[in-house]
Amino acid sequence: MTGNDSSGGPKKARIEIIPLIDVIFFLLATFILFTLSLEKIQSLPVELPKAAPPSAATSQEDETVTLQVSEFGNCYWTHRKTTELIDVSDVRPRLQNYKANTADPRVLITTDDRAKFSLAIRVLDEVRLADIDKVSVETRVRTTGR
Repeated sequence: MTGNDSSGGPKKARIEIIPLIDVIFFLLATFILFTLSLEKIQSLPVELPKAAPPSAATSQEDETVTLQVSEFGNCYWTHRKTTELIDVSDVRPRLQNYKANTADPRVLITTDDRAKFSLAIRVLDEVRLADIDKVSVETRVRTTGR
């Protein structure tokens, strides 16, 4: 009796799911390996900075000059925890004197919340003209004179 089951009727067709799963996994693995071989993975070597002891960081902080630009066109010169109100035209001579007396001059430029952007750029230009390379610009807002 071919084509009939034990009850005498025609045999029903069945779809076997196990071989179907095997074929799908094979195709998936093939596509993954194929796409990985197409893309060349390239990387760049990165040298991360090393942490300095706290005493060295504190001494660097004391030698850094902070120039804060105010909304009125003045600058606050902060060096070794003393702050002075100066005019923008006095920035370059002071920076040149600071560079002559400091082995590793560093400048931090910051502004108060109402300072004009053009004044901060002018101070940045004065630092560049004083030939100081280590310059940082602070992005958080400080109160005037701090």
